[in-house]
Amino acid sequence: MEHRLVTGIEKALGWGGPGFVGTELARGRLADPDLITRLMTPNRLLETIRHRQLANPQLRCYAEDDEVHPSLFLSTNVNRRRQAVSQADMAALGRILNGGGTVVLDHVDSFDPTLEVACRALGWWSGELTSANAYLAVGDTDGFNLHWDDHDVIAVQLSGEKSWEVRGPSRPAPMYRDAERNLTPSEEVLWEGTMQAGDVLHIPRGFWHTATRIGSGDGHSLHVTFGLTKRTGVTWANFLSDAARADENFRTDLEPSDGTVDGDVLAAKLTGLAHEYDPKRYLAELRANTPPARHMPHIPVFGPLEYVAAVTEFEPVITPSGDTVQVLGGGKRLTFQGRAEPAVRNLLSGHPVHLTDDDQDLTTLAEHLIQEGLCAPLTVESLSAYTRLVTPDSF
Repeated sequence: MEHRLVTGIEKALGWGGPGFVGTELARGRLADPDLITRLMTPNRLLETIRHRQLANPQLRCYAEDDEVHPSLFLSTNVNRRRQAVSQADMAALGRILNGGGTVVLDHVDSFDPTLEVACRALGWWSGELTSANAYLAVGDTDGFNLHWDDHDVIAVQLSGEKSWEVRGPSRPAPMYRDAERNLTPSEEVLWEGTMQAGDVLHIPRGFWHTATRIGSGDGHSLHVTFGLTKRTGVTWANFLSDAARADENFRTDLEPSDGTVDGDVLAAKLTGLAHEYDPKRYLAELRANTPPARHMPHIPVFGPLEYVAAVTEFEPVITPSGDTVQVLGGGKRLTFQGRAEPAVRNLLSGHPVHLTDDDQDLTTLAEHLIQEGLCAPLTVESLSAYTRLVTPDSF
C-alpha cells in the first residue's frame, strides 16, 4: 500500500525502508503540509471522544503535573434499558484543557478511519503491528515524566508545538516484562528541542524521553504517536514453547513415576524445533496467520458493492504456482486460477478498488475475499480515509 504518511516519514527521516525502525534516534520534517491536517485535528479528536463509549485508562487526563482522577472527566449514564454507559464528560474535558491540561486517547486508530488506514499502511510497510495514540495539550502544561517505552515510536506533531527531551537507553533492549527493572534514566541527552507542526521524531525502544509545554505560554499541542511493536527473541522462544505442545515428549512430566528423565531427547527435539521454525519462518507465518481486526461485512440487500479494500494486518503474500495463484494472509491460505492473478493483486493492493457492472468477475472475486475476511466493503466514511492519502495512481 503506497500511503503518503509512509512516504512522508521515510523522506523526513532519510530512511530507505523499515529496516531503520528501532536503530537510532531520528528527526525530520514532513514536506507535505496537507498531510498533517488530514491525519487529525484538535476538534476532530474531541468529536471522536464525544461520540464514543470510553473508559480509563484508554482516555486519560493530566493537569498540574499529575493525572486527573477518572471520576472528574468520565460520567456513567444509564440508558432506558438500565445499561450503564461510560462516556467522557465533555464539559469537564473543556475545563481541564482550558485550565492548562492534557487529554490522551490511546488506540485512536480503532475509532478514526483515517488513522486506521494509516496504521495499516505502516503495518504493511514495517511488518509489525501498529497503533496510534493522540495527545492534546493546552496552555502552559507539563507532560509525562521522563520514561521509556517497550516499543518503537514515531511521533508526528500535527498542530501547535511541544518541547521534547530524548536520552539514550540505560539498559540494552529493555522489555515490559524483563529479567530486571529499568528505573534509572540515562544521563546521555541525545536531543532537546521544540517540535512544530509537521515535525517527525523516531524514538527507539528503551530510549528515555519526555515532552512538555511548560514555558510555552498560551497555545496548544496535538501530536500522535505510532507505536510499532517489534518481535524479539523472547517472542520467538514463546512461540517455540507453544509449538512444543504438539509433541508428547514435551507434554510428559519431567519427573515421571519411574524416575527416568531423558533431558538429551528434549534438548535435541527443542533444537530441531528451533531449526524447523527459525526466526525467518516464524515471522513469515506470524504475519500470514494474523487475522484482520474488525471490519464491515457485506449485506447484499443493502445494495451492490461499490468500493472494497484489503483489511489484513499485514500485506498478503501472493505467489503464482503453475496454473494457480496462492494467497497467504489474514490467517487464510487461498488458491485461485492463474488467470485471476491481476484481479487478486488489485483487490489485495491495499488501495480502494471501484467495482462496476462491467466486470462481474472482479465483483464476484471481491465478494469471495470479503467472505474470507481479507477484504471489506467501504462505506462513505471509510472510503474518505483514503482520500488524498493514497497515491494518485492507486486512487
